Amino acid sequence: MTLHGDAVRVLTAWAPSDAGQARLQAQYLEHLATHADAMWRECRPDHLTASALVVSADGRDVLLTLHRRIGRWLQMGGHCEPADGSLAGSALREATEESGIAGLALRAVPARLSYHEVPCGPVRPAHHLDVQYVAAAPADAVPVISDESADLRWFPLDELPSDADGALRALVATAAAGSARLP
Repeated sequence: MTLHGDAVRVLTAWAPSDAGQARLQAQYLEHLATHADAMWRECRPDHLTASALVVSADGRDVLLTLHRRIGRWLQMGGHCEPADGSLAGSALREATEESGIAGLALRAVPARLSYHEVPCGPVRPAHHLDVQYVAAAPADAVPVISDESADLRWFPLDELPSDADGALRALVATAAAGSARLP
């Protein structure tokens, strides 16, 4: 199965938590239906991405990256690559690369969807149609800062950075509510 086909399969089977998430689900599926290249950054102006919120083994903290280019605290994530076999695989690869933590356990079902404007490529406005997952870190996890990050830091679930946007706060709330179902 192609990455595009996997994204259609995952998003079709996914059960949105509310009407806003259902609208995004429909928008993402429409984008996939009309763009054969929907998974790649070359798809202009919008394309799918995959991310993962890394949660500590005890479920109390989340690991965020201070994104070097954007200058804000975010979950790990980014563009899909041709070698990615699945949307979940893209999210896990990005989380592993950006956190430096081996052995992350990714929950196989997406947690949320986030549609947001980004400074990608020459066409503006451009948007990421982000499929967001949750991953649990092993108990002995030691983060390592990547080239894409100015910093990595653990934050308690209820003490996110003051500039955390609504999408990140919603993802953290979803992860906290589903902590009993973490991998």
